[in-house]
Amino acid sequence: MKCPKCLKDETKVVDSRPVEEEDAIRRRRECEACGFRFSTYEQVEILDLSVIKRGGEREPYAREKIERGVRQSFWKLPHTDETIRKIISGIEQDIQKKAIQSEIPSSDIGEIVMRRMKQVSKPAYIRFAAVYRQFADIEDFKQELSRL
Repeated sequence: MKCPKCLKDETKVVDSRPVEEEDAIRRRRECEACGFRFSTYEQVEILDLSVIKRGGEREPYAREKIERGVRQSFWKLPHTDETIRKIISGIEQDIQKKAIQSEIPSSDIGEIVMRRMKQVSKPAYIRFAAVYRQFADIEDFKQELSRL
């Protein structure tokens, strides 16, 4: 692991501990060259999973897409990076459980994301649902709000 300050490769792990409610490990590291301390997170990565899009085409699973959607939904709302990490970790756990033979429909992913968002923040959930469900007018918003 390279030191983010001096970019040398000589770093050592000072402390390791599991991150609560996530499948991740937080490692506290120290650069042996300059003494700078920093943290890294190690987590399970979903590999070889294909997402079946609405039109039937398949594409590789991309965590970045989910993270971008979740972050946009929380824009200007009170949250922490830890909150975002926990949501995404939970989403990925649900995806792994639901995937059949290394494939999952994008609609299943969208429903998983919305369920997790609803548990954490109703305003963020509504923002995500508006884009995901492609609300056409105010009536669509009203219907979704009445379901909350």
